[in-house]
Amino acid sequence: MAQRGVQLDWKTFSCSICLDLLKDPVTIPCGHSYCMNCIKSHWDGEDEKEIYSCPQCRKTFTPRPVLVKNTMLADLVEELKKSGLPAAPADHCYAGPDDVACDVCSRRKLKATKSCLICLVSYCDEHLQPHYQSSAFGRHKLVEPSKKLQENICSQHDEVMKMFCRTDQQSICYLCSVDQHKDHHTVSAAAERTERQKELEGSQLNIQQRIQDRQKDVKLLQQELEAINHSADKTVEDTEVSRVKELQEKPQQEISELKRKEAELKKLSHTEDHNQFLQNYSVSQFSESTSNININSPQYFEGATAAVSEVRDELQDVMKEKLKNLSQPEPRTRLEFLKYSYELTLDPNTANEDLLLSKGNRKATLEIRHRFYGNHPYRFNSCCQVLSKESLTGRCYWEVEWSGRGLLVAVAYKNISRGGSFNECAFGLNDKSWALKCETNNYTFWHNNVQTPVSGPPCSRLGVYLDHSAGILSFYSVSETRTLLHRVQTTFTQPLYAGIWLLYSHGATAEFCNVI
Repeated sequence: MAQRGVQLDWKTFSCSICLDLLKDPVTIPCGHSYCMNCIKSHWDGEDEKEIYSCPQCRKTFTPRPVLVKNTMLADLVEELKKSGLPAAPADHCYAGPDDVACDVCSRRKLKATKSCLICLVSYCDEHLQPHYQSSAFGRHKLVEPSKKLQENICSQHDEVMKMFCRTDQQSICYLCSVDQHKDHHTVSAAAERTERQKELEGSQLNIQQRIQDRQKDVKLLQQELEAINHSADKTVEDTEVSRVKELQEKPQQEISELKRKEAELKKLSHTEDHNQFLQNYSVSQFSESTSNININSPQYFEGATAAVSEVRDELQDVMKEKLKNLSQPEPRTRLEFLKYSYELTLDPNTANEDLLLSKGNRKATLEIRHRFYGNHPYRFNSCCQVLSKESLTGRCYWEVEWSGRGLLVAVAYKNISRGGSFNECAFGLNDKSWALKCETNNYTFWHNNVQTPVSGPPCSRLGVYLDHSAGILSFYSVSETRTLLHRVQTTFTQPLYAGIWLLYSHGATAEFCNVI
């Protein structure tokens, strides 16, 4: 083919439907050729109309033409393939919805690689070649592909806008400069671009400096945070760490905003089209945005210092209150105890299956082998025990009325075992619970499987006083008088829950009393 001087490429032998080289080519009556499957599919869609058309020239045929393979054209396509016919462009070379398309391509448009500010046309690589090969295009200005070429045309004179009116701050064409802008301060768009470019570079340097200042602020705050983590009291640490982190958020947000502005300015500075540069650039826009950011890092540390001072004051108040509580004596009269009375209910999810809860879950009755409840991870399996639903902190007082041969009145941590070995879950036999065992004529205090004999008058009503922060737990017999049976001085590390363990006899009961 090359010897005969034939200059053909893939477009000459491509199907206008699939835009690929012809496959099983057929020529229809109007003379246009298509892949056999492509034209069949096209005509299948026209069966209802019973009129068949050419996708290119729109000539119609009735009835539907019979398709016969064009063997000469098929042989020619095969010969061209063997002789090294240039391949069709890959799909990614074609212009998509967001791409700038070549204005010259007559079929499926390729992506433009350059736009000409003189021609006001965008070109793909192929159609751009004359600009590189002919001296006639030597003065043309090629820029990155732009969809906004038409914005460079003066709407009044239909001329390219190569001037800039500083009086009205707008791009104009040469005819505008001698017409309605005749007495205005006008310069070339290139000259105005040069001035604005200098301002833009100044704004970029300003933003870069501000970013550095903000990064220093963040670094100093981070150092402050590390110092707090290493040296502060736990109460101060938890509160102050939160406050310093809040202070860090502001400079970090400002850094993100400044970097976004920096990227915008960088993109603008590389805009080759003077008119687009001048339309997009606004000194006030960038200067206002950055001037609102007050670079004064001490403000953060003034805030941090004030916050530390405030937290220390709060901590001192808390400590004073604790000392005050520690110094306060344990209640003595009924009225003093009632100040700390606490209404408790029993938690059905913790109750052993042999315990029947009643009276709004304030009373437990031992009903052996009745199995009142289903499985629950918090349920006691080995002992006839139950915990209160409410947790106990601070100062609390409650009373328990009981009947039967015996029970244990207890307090326990929530993480006490609910199954496993007997010692792990039974009140008083582990380090997670404290219990007073009450029998008809006998008392015993139990903790961590250590028993302590307790003397006192027999009674059916017991009072329990807890000062959680002071680590005091006291048990009283309650009748006409209140008698201290046993007092514990220890340190509680978790909230406590009131507990009841009914012993020995079917029908034994225990109830949280209303002491108000």
